[in-house]
Amino acid sequence: MTDLKPKFEPAIDAGGTEAILTTKASRRQRTDGRPGLFALLLRDKFATVAAVVLILIVFTSLIAPLLVTDLAQRPDLPNRNLPPFSVGEGWQFILGSDAIGRSMFARMMLAGGTSLGVSFAAVVVACIIGTAWGIWAGYHRGWRENVSMRIGDIIMSFPSLLLAVVVLYIFAPSAANIVLVLAITRIPIYLRTARAESAELRTRMFVDAARNFGSSPATIMGRHVFPNVLPTIVSLATLEFCFVMLAESSLSFLGIGIQPPDLSWGLMVAQGREYLQVAWWQSVLPGLMIVITTVCANILAQWLRIATDPGQRWRLANK
Repeated sequence: MTDLKPKFEPAIDAGGTEAILTTKASRRQRTDGRPGLFALLLRDKFATVAAVVLILIVFTSLIAPLLVTDLAQRPDLPNRNLPPFSVGEGWQFILGSDAIGRSMFARMMLAGGTSLGVSFAAVVVACIIGTAWGIWAGYHRGWRENVSMRIGDIIMSFPSLLLAVVVLYIFAPSAANIVLVLAITRIPIYLRTARAESAELRTRMFVDAARNFGSSPATIMGRHVFPNVLPTIVSLATLEFCFVMLAESSLSFLGIGIQPPDLSWGLMVAQGREYLQVAWWQSVLPGLMIVITTVCANILAQWLRIATDPGQRWRLANK
């Protein structure tokens, strides 16, 4: 019995098949050939060195409470004011000692945890509040945007460091108060940036399409607006980390920041300034750590701004 079902042959000749395979291969090559962030980081030598240095600083600061807490607080009067590289008295004096013989190496490791922790916490709090607030104000516009921007203008009208000095002078200086004050003074930076980005994104076609399909404002802000604002916010937060660290060091240097027996790099600079003529390393070495950390963070911020910008990413890919 003859099969009456029609047989459909694919209407693609050899040339068409080859064209389709070539198109798929080219698409796969473009997708696979696009380097990721880690590959781009390795192509930039300065950014790679900065990242390695920052990782080492963060790692040593994290393990310091487990290893050197006793060395950082234990006085050793016979070995006071030892210069750097005094390894003959013990490995802990590789960076010298302070006025009562405590290891500068151990104290700098322990102080790094406080300085980095306070700066990171203040940046995270300000970033979360300011970004969420700015996206909400920029997307809804109207009176929400006007009120939000006026509040931000009021906060920014006061110099942030001066406001922190006044508040910490009235209240008891502590790590929690420093984080709170520095976070409040930096919220308007994220608010203004996120507001500008979201106000521009709400006019894009993909946002209009999501709105026409019935997506709620919260869904649109979370799925469509926030991912496009995030690269700018991350780059801004990296730069703000440097400012907050310098602000915390300045407050500790003035005596209204981190208080003894806690340690921070700014407090060590303040404590060592009385011995600059006889033991310069007590102030210079903590100050040098502040400089190294902020410079490395600035280099990474500049690299991250280019790496997350589709229009500038080619500059790193061609290195």
